[in-house]
Amino acid sequence: MEKLCLLEYTRDNLVQLMAELGHKPFRAAQLQEWIWKHRATSFEQMSNLPPALRAALDERFCLRALTVVEVNQSTTGATRKFLSRMADGHLVESVIIPAAVGQGGAHSDRITLCVSSQVGCAFGCRFCASGLLGFTRNLTASEILGQIVAAEEISGTRVDNLVFMGMGEPLANIDNLLTALTLIMDPHALNIGARHITISTSGNVPGLRRLAEFGKPLRLAVSLHGASDEVRSRVMPVNRKWPLGQLLPALEEWARTSKHKMTLEYILIEDVNAMMPEAARLARVARRLNAKVNLIPYNTVEGLPWVRPSEAHCRAFCKALIAAGIPVTMRYEKGHDINAACGQLRLRRMKEAE
Repeated sequence: MEKLCLLEYTRDNLVQLMAELGHKPFRAAQLQEWIWKHRATSFEQMSNLPPALRAALDERFCLRALTVVEVNQSTTGATRKFLSRMADGHLVESVIIPAAVGQGGAHSDRITLCVSSQVGCAFGCRFCASGLLGFTRNLTASEILGQIVAAEEISGTRVDNLVFMGMGEPLANIDNLLTALTLIMDPHALNIGARHITISTSGNVPGLRRLAEFGKPLRLAVSLHGASDEVRSRVMPVNRKWPLGQLLPALEEWARTSKHKMTLEYILIEDVNAMMPEAARLARVARRLNAKVNLIPYNTVEGLPWVRPSEAHCRAFCKALIAAGIPVTMRYEKGHDINAACGQLRLRRMKEAE
């Protein structure tokens, strides 16, 4: 029988488990401290728990939900992508992104982790490697949390910021996402504040409403990539299910209640969405949502036909948004030389296994 992973057990869950095993509630606090403060990898390490309890836990549970099988580091910086294998053999990717150099050239140890939420993806965005092999399954909350634990073990430092922009659509795995978020923000677990967590969605309207009901001041990033249904449907099939006529009102509702400006992610693809009239359409959408825009020149994916615009063209598109009064940044993908775009490392490993 496959063991359950205790990473996704909240304090209340652990209290209930201790009661089932015939132990008092204070054992739950001890167990949670071993899991998160000491990062125990075995129950044998938990020296203040009775031997019989350790044995009972070891028989039914585990403390790690995945195993890191490959780590790639960019030659141009400290960006690292790692590939993890779950108990059923499936692979998932995560990316460790270093903080930008601070004022005066000072370096920071702060890191951001790009977290995956699914094995593969069912949404099939035309520019993304994650969907090329299709959707396999949702990640459990333990597998989501396990990526953060693994990242801290690889980097030797605390993860300060999380972006759910890895493989998969987070809001299509909303139940496991909310369980993981509860422990991510728990002061007795990972203790990462909501304002340091960004959830990215390709436009899952029901999931967006569930996330709003969660009631935490999370940051939201929307993979827009097209400011009209015609353009967006060309690169994002999800737009046929939840077109802009449904998505934009849901985002307006989020904007009314959120403490943070949402970010509209916009990958610039030559002859698809990077023409200057598209900049004007994007500016109108951003103004309607009081949103900022993050432009991302397309990161080449083997097997896909899209072309990255020239740097001069990207800058002209950016200047058009600025001229329209829209807050905008342009992000060149870190780790381009290590296939850091979503799904590329997993795709390469699976092709090698064929």
